Amino acid sequence: NKLPSTPGPAPGGLQSAGLVYRGGETTMAKKALREVRFATAGDVMHKEVVCIEGKKTVADAIRLMRDKQVSSLIVNRRGVEDAFGIITRKDVVSKVVDPGKDPSAVKVFEIMSKPLITVSPGLQLKYCARLFNAAGIRRAVVFDGKQIVGILSNTDIFNAIEV
Repeated sequence: NKLPSTPGPAPGGLQSAGLVYRGGETTMAKKALREVRFATAGDVMHKEVVCIEGKKTVADAIRLMRDKQVSSLIVNRRGVEDAFGIITRKDVVSKVVDPGKDPSAVKVFEIMSKPLITVSPGLQLKYCARLFNAAGIRRAVVFDGKQIVGILSNTDIFNAIEV
């Protein structure tokens, strides 16, 4: 039972790129998946984290997101015993635009998510992906136990897959 190893029709009608198919996956895909699963949050996270104060308006947040070209902002704590929050483009669209509110009249703290789900820099991406899926989130703050050191998104995990 020899499987194709040259270009031509592959299982499921897909075109082979000269790869050997075994059990529906290529050996190259298995290697790439293994590498991304064992990479860590610290390996692929974005180190530039953009923050905003909760008392600022959503209009301020929109301007800051556009200026810094980011899709989320970390909302600073009010004090050491407070938790960090997060505001995303999705929050703006679903909690401000959809109900027809004025972004200049809504404060960031009114629409942010809080507390944050965090991961450590050493957490393997396979566990980050599992956490994102289970919690229904697209990003998590990377926290080293003392401070925020980055932000990890599902896009970062996706882009870490070598194909």
